[in-house]
This record gives sequence, C-alpha cells and structure tokens, in this order.
Amino acid sequence: MRAIALIDGEHHPAVVRAALDALDPVGVVFCGGEEKVHAEVLDDATAHYGRDVALGPPAESLRRLVAETGARRVVDLADEPVLPPAAKLRLAALVLHLGLSYEGPGLRLSPPPSERIEFAGPKLAVIGTGKRTGKTAVAGHLASLLRDRRPVIVSMGRGGPAAPQVADAGTGLAELERIAAEGRHAASDYLEDAVLAGVPTVGCRRVGGGLAGEPHESNAAAGARLAASLGPGVIVLEGSGSCIPPVEADRTVCVVGDRADALDGLGVYRLLRADLVLVPDPALVPEVALACPGETMAFMLRAEPAGPLPEGARVAVFSTSSAPVHGLEPLVVSSALARRSELAADLDRAAAERCDVYLTELKAAAIDTVAVRARAEGARVVFVRNRPVGLDADLDAALVRLADSAG
Repeated sequence: MRAIALIDGEHHPAVVRAALDALDPVGVVFCGGEEKVHAEVLDDATAHYGRDVALGPPAESLRRLVAETGARRVVDLADEPVLPPAAKLRLAALVLHLGLSYEGPGLRLSPPPSERIEFAGPKLAVIGTGKRTGKTAVAGHLASLLRDRRPVIVSMGRGGPAAPQVADAGTGLAELERIAAEGRHAASDYLEDAVLAGVPTVGCRRVGGGLAGEPHESNAAAGARLAASLGPGVIVLEGSGSCIPPVEADRTVCVVGDRADALDGLGVYRLLRADLVLVPDPALVPEVALACPGETMAFMLRAEPAGPLPEGARVAVFSTSSAPVHGLEPLVVSSALARRSELAADLDRAAAERCDVYLTELKAAAIDTVAVRARAEGARVVFVRNRPVGLDADLDAALVRLADSAG
C-alpha cells in the first residue's frame, strides 16, 4: 500500500535513504532532530534522501500529504528522542483519524471499523475517553432533548444481551426486577437509558477494547440496524468505556474523564473524532481544545432524584461515586454500588437507620442487590438521574445544534 514515511535527524541521511529506497514511500515527513543532520542537508533534502521531504510541523505535513498522495499507511522510521512513545502515539492518533494505518517496529494500528447503516436520519455518537465519564447520562439527556424527533438509543455494554434487544420507553422497576430474577444484567446501560431517558433503547454487547476504541467483538452494528427498523427520526449511538460504536456517525460527542485518558496514549484519537467535547475540569478545557477540532465545553453531572420523594423521607443513597445528590441530605451515603463486598455493610446501615427510600443509580448492583434489600426492608426504590449541565455555556443548546447540523 502507498506509504508516508516519518524520519528524523538522529539517523544519518545515508541510513535513512537506504530504508526509504526499500520502502519507496509516496511522501516523507521530517519530524526533527539534528544530531546527524546538518542544516545544509535539509536545505537540499532531495539530494540527500533521494526524494522530497516535508519540513515544518509533522502534523501539518501529514495532513497535506495524505490529501495529496492518497496514501493508506504511515511507516514510522523515527526514534527517540525526537519521537518518544508519547509523541509517537499522538501522531498515531492523527494518522488513525485521517483513516490510515500506523506502522512501527513491533506495532501496527488500524482505524477502528465503522459500518454504514442504511438510515435517512442523523446518527449521533456519544463516546468517552474511559469508563464512567458520563456517556450514558449524556446520551440519555441528548435523546430526551430530541424526543419530538422520535429518538432511539443504541447502547453497547459489557453486560448487554447476546442478541440486540429493545427496551421500551417507560421500562420500570418491575421489569428490571424480572430481568434480574432471570439471571440477566438488570442494570445494563440500555435499561438505564430506557428508564431514565424515557425513549426506546436497543441493548447490545461488546467484549474487549483496543487502544483506539475498537472492541474485539460487538453486535452494535446489528443493533443499529434494528434501531433503524423501528422508524426513528434520529439514532443515538452510545459507546462503552473507551470503546467506540462500530457504526458510522454523522456527529460525535466525546465525554472526557481525566487528563490522562484524554491526552495520553491514543486518547487524542477520540478527541479528534469529536464535534463536541465535554470536560469535567474547567482547568483542562484549554489543553483539550488544542487537540479537538470541534467545540469544547466544561460541564458537570448533577445527580438528582428521577422521581419525587415523599416529604420527610429517610433517604439512603447508593452510587458508584461520592458525588452528592442535588438538594438532598441523606441519612446514609454509599459509593460502593460497584463494590459488592462493601455494599452489604452500607445496606445494613440503611436498615439500621430505618431508611424508607433507597435512592440509587441504575448501575452495577442497583437491582439485584439494592432493590432486593429495599423490598425486604419495606423501603421504596427511586432512581438517581445524572443530569449533564454546562458550566460556562448552554449545554442543551449545544447538543441541539449538533443534532441540527447532522441534518
């Protein structure tokens, strides 16, 4: 396949020229370094390397050469200290974003596959840089904003069904308890979407996760085709962890976790794909914005009850984090919803405090453990909704604009 080569000035030009002659690339990008390259070499790079060499910022050179040459891969002939591992992966992220494979000694990365689904309406993806960044909350909120357009969410999770399965809008606790009683995962993301967003959701599964977000295996493409058959006006494709749904999307929202997830390794690849990036730390926004071609916005997830609470209720809160529930002072607070060994003790505390409302996120052990114990104690179960809120701009307006721009 037609290749672009990355070279540096830490290798002697004669050594590099021999490698280039064997590779016969359609383009060459100089990435810096001057240990073995004098200024006069770069002044007449063609004479020394046997072909034209693109100088200047490597990322800009790559973009130009990809557009001009139709190359399908990038071969990295450079080395430290010019391209240490972090710099290699950042360039690899750009290469994958441009649709090319990246090859280096002992390493080959390919762009994650995206299947085209026959659907006339917009397809909006919500992806993340890691686990528990708020993808489900953002996807559900986006769908609720677009309810008049008949949205369907396609949710891909590690506990999803073997075959794509539809959860109807208005799915409730009784249905979740039935699913748990059958031995299935009753707190899967697709069920959370159906319950809290109140829109039809197709549940899918995936296993494994590559550095660039490719799952080892997933039935999400089949799920997207099932969603299209339901006659929606818009499809929302929800990622899982740092995995990206293997379906072509018209617009993408990326939800950032922490700095390392977003900017180290191939995290930048997810930012490059995004038309809107949501960042939980306002101080991190400028750095993320440098890597993202789209809009970048600081936001927060505001936890709140998804339904009314009785006046004077004795409330116990169960979640996967220590974030407070807006406007509430519970008697018991547990962040052990995903740590079952610790959760039992917190449930005992709730019983000892005679809590009559168990307010829980719809995740992890919410149904098969918390709801079961609530029923045994005669307590009511109310779910927690994590509502995304812009900190310095109108997030709802930005999400609607994104959908509008997709057609």
